[in-house]
Amino acid sequence: MKLLWRLSREAVRYRSHYVIAILATLAVTLVNLAAPKVLSALTGIVERGVTAEGLERIKVLTIILICLYLSRIAFRFMSNYMAHKAAWNLVGDLRTKTYDKLERMHLGYFHDKETGDLMSHIVNDTRDFELLYAHIIPETITNTVTFLGVLVMLLTINPRLAFITCAPIPLILVSGVIFSKKVRPYFRISQKKMGELNGKLQDNLSGIHEIQSFGREEYETGKVNEKNFAHVKAMLHALKLSAMFHPSVEFISSVGTILVVGFGGYMAYRNGLNVEDIVAFLLYLSLFYAPVTGLAMLLENMQQAMAGAERVMSILDAPCEIQDKPGADALNEVKGEIAFESVSFSYIDGIAVLSDVSFICKPGEMVALVGPTGVGKTTITQLISRFYEPDKGRITIDGKDIRDVTIESLRQNISAVMQDTFLFNGTIGENISYARPDATAEEIKKAAEAANISAEIDAMPQGYDTMVGERGLRLSGGQKQRIAIARAILRKSPIIVLDEATAAVDVETEQQIKGAINSLTGKRTIIAIAHRLSTIRNADQILVIEDGKVKERGTHEELLKLGGSYARMNEVQSCGY
Repeated sequence: MKLLWRLSREAVRYRSHYVIAILATLAVTLVNLAAPKVLSALTGIVERGVTAEGLERIKVLTIILICLYLSRIAFRFMSNYMAHKAAWNLVGDLRTKTYDKLERMHLGYFHDKETGDLMSHIVNDTRDFELLYAHIIPETITNTVTFLGVLVMLLTINPRLAFITCAPIPLILVSGVIFSKKVRPYFRISQKKMGELNGKLQDNLSGIHEIQSFGREEYETGKVNEKNFAHVKAMLHALKLSAMFHPSVEFISSVGTILVVGFGGYMAYRNGLNVEDIVAFLLYLSLFYAPVTGLAMLLENMQQAMAGAERVMSILDAPCEIQDKPGADALNEVKGEIAFESVSFSYIDGIAVLSDVSFICKPGEMVALVGPTGVGKTTITQLISRFYEPDKGRITIDGKDIRDVTIESLRQNISAVMQDTFLFNGTIGENISYARPDATAEEIKKAAEAANISAEIDAMPQGYDTMVGERGLRLSGGQKQRIAIARAILRKSPIIVLDEATAAVDVETEQQIKGAINSLTGKRTIIAIAHRLSTIRNADQILVIEDGKVKERGTHEELLKLGGSYARMNEVQSCGY
C-alpha cells in the first residue's frame, strides 16, 4: 500500500484523465447492471403472453436495450483511451525522471551497475506502470462496482440464493492472498534476470570487435543463452503458479454456479422462484463471477507491476551523495587557480587512493601529473570536477571551496579531454559544439584549427557534416582526441583537464596534439596527465605521484637534476624512442 500511495503521487498530474476514465468505467458498469434487468423484463412479458400492450412495451424495452449497448461502446472507448493516455504519459514521465536521476548520480554509484540493467530499469520496468494504471486500477474499480452492484441485485431477487452465491468468495480471497505472496518474488527475479541479459547484450555488442578477433563467438553465445534462459526459468516459475491459480479460481466459481443452479432449481420446483426471476438471477450470476475470476489475472498483473515499480523506485529513492549545498553560490568570473589542501580520498573504506595531496596551480599555468598506472592521477582530476568528494582536506578554485559552489557552475568552468575519448553518434560539427550548441560554424572551425584537426575535416567529403559513427567508430584515435580537444577549446572554459590525451596515438599525431595543447598554454589553466613525458616538458610544474602521494615536484629540468623517479622515467622513454 505504501508503494501504491507513492505511485499515486506520481500519477496525480494526470488526474483529469483518470477522473474521466473512472466515470466512464462506472457508466459501463451501470449499463452492464441495467441490461439484465431489461432482458428479464422482456422475458416476463413473453412468459405472461404477448398482448398488444405487451408488444408496445417490448418495442420500448428493445430501444432502451439498443441505447444501452450503444452507450456502452462510447463509455468503454472513453474509459480505455483516457486510462491508456494517462498511463503512457506517466510511463514517459517516469522514464525521463529515472534517466534524469541516473544522470545526476555520482560516478561511484555506477561502479557496481551494469549499463544494460540500468537501461532495463528505464525502458522495461517503467513499462509496467502502464499495466498498473491502464488495466489493473480501472479493471479493479469496474470489478468492485460490478460485484457490489450485482450482489445488491441478487439480494433484491432472492436473498437466500444470493448468500449461497457468495459461499465460494472467502476461499477465492484467501487463495488470492497466498498466490500474490508466492508469485511476486518470481516476477522480481524475472525482471532482475532481464536486466542482467540486457547488460550482457550491451557488453557484447560494444565488444563485438574483440569477440570476433579472439574467436569467442560460440562462447559468448553460450553466455547470452545462459542469461536468456535464467530469465525464462524465473518467468516460468511465476507462470506455473499462475497456471495453478487461474483454474482453481475458475473451479471454485463453477462450484458456486452449481450450488446456485441446484438450489435455484429446487426453489423453482417448490414455487419459490418464477421464470422471470430465474432468468434475471442467471444473467446476473455470469456478471457476478466474472469480476471474481478476473481477480486472478489482476493479481498476477499487479505482482508484475509491483516488481517493476520496486526496481524503478530503487533508483528514484537512491541518495544522491554529491549535490549542491543549501545556498550554494555560482562560480563566476573564474581566473583558474586550483589548490589542493591536504586532500585524501578512497573509493573503498580503508584503502587510500590519495593521501595528503597538496599543490597549487596558478591561473594560466600547466600542472602535469605523472607516475605509474593506478596511483591516483585520474582521481585528482575527477575530484576537481566534484565527481567524487574528498575524505579529508579541501579543493578550491580561486580560493572558493568547490563544495560551496553549485555543481553546474563548477563544471561549466572545466573542460575535460579523456584518454578514452567519447564521441556521440552524430556529425563532427555536432560533437565539437556539444558543450556549446549555439556556436557558429566559424567558431567551430576556429576551434578545430586550434586543435590541428581542421585540415583533415575539410578533406572529408562531407566536412563537418561527416557522421562519426557510434563512439566515433569511423575516425582514427588521433582524430577523436583532437576533436575532443576542439570541443574543449570551443567551450572556452578557463580550466582544461587532459587525461592521457596522447596515450593511444602515433608520434606524428602526438606532435599534432602537442601543438594543440601548446596553443592553450598561458591562456587556460591546464591539468594534464601524461605517460609520454615529451608532451609535458614545458609544464610550469610537474607532480610525480606514487602510492597516492606527491613524491616529487618541479619543472622538467629541476626534476632531471633531482635524479629521482621522474629522471628514471625520462631515461627509460628516451631509450625507448
